Amino acid sequence: MSQEISNRFGYAVRRIRQGRHISQEQLADMCGLHRTYVSDVELGKRNVSLENIEKIALALDMSIAELFTEAEKEL
Repeated sequence: MSQEISNRFGYAVRRIRQGRHISQEQLADMCGLHRTYVSDVELGKRNVSLENIEKIALALDMSIAELFTEAEKEL
């Protein structure tokens, strides 16, 4: 079950990032995270902390709730 939400969340991050024409490296820099970490998030390989979810949402100029709403669309 937790892997499923990780995959949906990661896919949502990737879709939003690509839609805004931001590279993984750019997003990582905007978040203060490593590029491989962002890659792992997008692939559903990371259990992302609340702090990092907030960093990603802020970098994508959206609220945490909006980011999770996008992840829920993957159901």
